[in-house]
Amino acid sequence: MGSPRLVLGLLGISLLAVAFYASVFPNSVQMFRVSDERNRDDDSSRETTSFVFPVYHKLRAREFHERILAEDLGLENGNFVESMDLELVNPVKVNDVLSTSAGSIDSSTTIFPVGGNVYPDGLYYTRILVGKPEDGQYYHLDIDTGSDLTWIQCDAPCTSCAKGANQLYKPRKDNLVRSSEPFCVEVQRNQLTEHCESCQQCDYEIEYADHSYSMGVLTKDKFHLKLHNGSLAESDIVFGCGYDQQGLLLNTLLKTDGILGLSRAKISLPSQLASRGIISNVVGHCLASDLNGEGYIFMGSDLVPSHGMTWVPMLHHPHLEVYQMQVTKMSYGNAMLSLDGENGRVGKVLFDTGSSYTYFPNQAYSQLVTSLQEVSDLELTRDDSDETLPICWRAKTNFPISSLWDVKKFFRPITLQIGSKWLIISRKLLIQPEDYLIISNKGNVCLGILDGSSVHDGSTIILGDISMRGHLIVYDNVKRRIGWMKSDCVRPREFDHNVPFFQG
Repeated sequence: MGSPRLVLGLLGISLLAVAFYASVFPNSVQMFRVSDERNRDDDSSRETTSFVFPVYHKLRAREFHERILAEDLGLENGNFVESMDLELVNPVKVNDVLSTSAGSIDSSTTIFPVGGNVYPDGLYYTRILVGKPEDGQYYHLDIDTGSDLTWIQCDAPCTSCAKGANQLYKPRKDNLVRSSEPFCVEVQRNQLTEHCESCQQCDYEIEYADHSYSMGVLTKDKFHLKLHNGSLAESDIVFGCGYDQQGLLLNTLLKTDGILGLSRAKISLPSQLASRGIISNVVGHCLASDLNGEGYIFMGSDLVPSHGMTWVPMLHHPHLEVYQMQVTKMSYGNAMLSLDGENGRVGKVLFDTGSSYTYFPNQAYSQLVTSLQEVSDLELTRDDSDETLPICWRAKTNFPISSLWDVKKFFRPITLQIGSKWLIISRKLLIQPEDYLIISNKGNVCLGILDGSSVHDGSTIILGDISMRGHLIVYDNVKRRIGWMKSDCVRPREFDHNVPFFQG
C-alpha cells in the first residue's frame, strides 16, 4: 500500500465495479439515491400540514379463534378516551387552515395517551369526530392499511349491526353519494354486482379474508381533524354507511364502530385529503411494543424523520392498492427460509395493520416450525393444551413465564433482506423474537407467526401488528417508498420537544 500506483489502480477497479453494478442492477442502486426533498419550494404548500391521531387497542377479530373472540376484555385499563384532549372548538375549513399554516410547521399539537398490545387486546384503533360541530359524534375506527374504504356502522336502518362503542351513525339523504360519482365507480369496480349508473345511491359490499363482510351505501360528511401545527380543520369525506355486517366482523365491532381505510386507493382517507391539497399523501404509524406504551398515526409529511430511516421502493400491485415491498432472502438465524415468489427467489411483503399476527407462506412457515424444534431441547417444551395460538411452549420448570425477556434468548431473529442479494448494498428488516412472540394467559410463550396458506394469495408474507410494534413505519405514496426505524413511539422525532406532546 506504499505505492501510489497500486492505490490508484485499486481505486480505479472499485469505481469500474460500482459503475458495472449500477448498469446491471439499477433498481438496487436506486435505493441509495433516495434523498430528503421535503423542503422543496414547489411542494411546500402541500407538505406543511399533517394530522396526528391517537391509537388504541382492542380485540382483533379477523384472525383470532372464535373462542377468544367471545371473551369480554373489558375496559378496566382503558380510561384513555376521557383523557384525550380532542375538543374541537371553532373548527375552520381546510382552505382557511392552509392559508395561515404554511410557516408554522413546528406549532404545538396534541398527542394522546395510548395503550397498545397484540395480546390479549390486539386491535389498534383511533377515534374521529364526524358531523357538524354542534352535533358531531366520535367514532372508534380500526386503523387498517390493507383496507380502501373507511366505513362506520349506521342506522339506515341497520339490518345487522354490533353494539359498537358509540351510537350508530345516522346518514342524511342529501349526503348520499350518487352512483354516477367517480368514488362510486371506483368502489364498485371490483364487486360482483354490476355498476348501476341510474341508481340514486351507491351500494357497496366488502368481503374480508375470513369471509366476514360489510354492506352499505356511500355517504359523505364532515370529518374534523387536528393539524400538526395546532390548527383545526373540517373536510367533507366520502365513506361507507355500513348497515349490514356479518361473520366474525361483528365481534370486532363490539367495542369499535368501523374501519379506517388507509390504503393507496383513491377513496382512502389519506388519498382524499391529498387530492384536495390538504396533505402530502404520506401515512405513518408507530405502535408501541410496551404493553402500557403509547402510539400514534399521522397523515402528511411533516413528521417524517429527516434521517435514520431505512427506505425501500414500494412494490406495485396490479389489482390492489396495498403497501408492499420485495424481499430477496429470508432467514431464521442462519437457516434460510423459502420464498414463494418467482422461481422461489423473490418474495413479497405486505404491511397490514388490520392483522394482529404475521403470516408466512406455507413452505417458509413449515421450515420455521422445524427450526424452532431446537427450543424444546433447551428450557422450554411444547404445550398443546394452550389453544391461544397454534404453537405454544411452557417452561420445563412448570413455572409461568412472565416476560418475553426471560425467554427471548432461546429464539433467533428473523431477517428479511430487501433489494440485492449482496449484503453490502441491500436493506434489512430485522424481526427480533419479541416481534413475533407473545405471553399467553396461561404463562406460556406462543409463536405469533401463522401459516398464511389461505391468507391473501398464499405466497405473500403478511407483516402484522406483532412485527411492526416498536417501529415507526412510513408509507410515502408521493415518492413510492416504504421506510422504517426503531422507535419508542412516545412522540415523533420531528416534533418540537419544547411543546408537551402528551396532555390530559
